[in-house]
Amino acid sequence: MAWEDSLFGYLDDLENQAEALYDAQRAPELADRGRAEYQQVRLAARLMASTDEQVSLEVLGLGTVAGRLARVCDGWVLVGGHGQEWLIATSAIVSVAGASERAVPEVAWPAVSRLRITSPLRGLADAALPCVAHLVDGSRHEGVVHRVGADFIEFLVAGGGRTVLIALAHLAAVQSRP
Repeated sequence: MAWEDSLFGYLDDLENQAEALYDAQRAPELADRGRAEYQQVRLAARLMASTDEQVSLEVLGLGTVAGRLARVCDGWVLVGGHGQEWLIATSAIVSVAGASERAVPEVAWPAVSRLRITSPLRGLADAALPCVAHLVDGSRHEGVVHRVGADFIEFLVAGGGRTVLIALAHLAAVQSRP
């Protein structure tokens, strides 16, 4: 019986060595597969997983905006903090600090997240709330969103009564105080 125990011990040892060798050979493949899958993850998916978290966004033409990430939608986010709300175009986001390590795939997003940036801008126009439109070049306009077109907003500048058309492609953020 001792020789059977020795044989089974030897076979178990060979099986363990084979498993270890297989795992060692498979590790680089799994790492490559993980990298390949991760390259499909979008910034918006990481932001969606960070909803209701405190984040700090670096925004083109504006600088740092910090606060609670209230909403993530198609092409924009809503950040609230310090008595104001920021509607920020995701195309103007340079970097994010405080984001979740996770990501939420688009198929798992709520239906409301498919709203384009024109929807909250129309809400601002309907409410006629004073706000500041920040552009990606660093310029800004204070006033009221008057109307929203397909790819621009009509902005009534405070104090001068003049109207400025702002292309959505160059809009970094709209700051309002609720």
